[in-house]
Amino acid sequence: MTITDVRVHLTGGGTTLKASASVTLDEVFAVRDLKVIEGSKGLFVAMPSRKTEDGKYLDVAFPVTRDMRDQLQAKVLAEYEKALQKPH
Repeated sequence: MTITDVRVHLTGGGTTLKASASVTLDEVFAVRDLKVIEGSKGLFVAMPSRKTEDGKYLDVAFPVTRDMRDQLQAKVLAEYEKALQKPH
């Protein structure tokens, strides 16, 4: 599976949420509402999730393999860095 498009939208706020993102896989399947978050160990990509009745968050779409997760995170964070460099 290949990540064929990544779109990042900066949030512009001073919170830990730095951006939202959408990715397209193999030019035929899109996943929206990924989040770029500043954590205690640096930036990471959080998958789209929903809150359950007991208050926990459950990912609704996610990479199954570590390799795909690493590819996804690398591509989204690279696009995030590019978005930071663009004049607003």
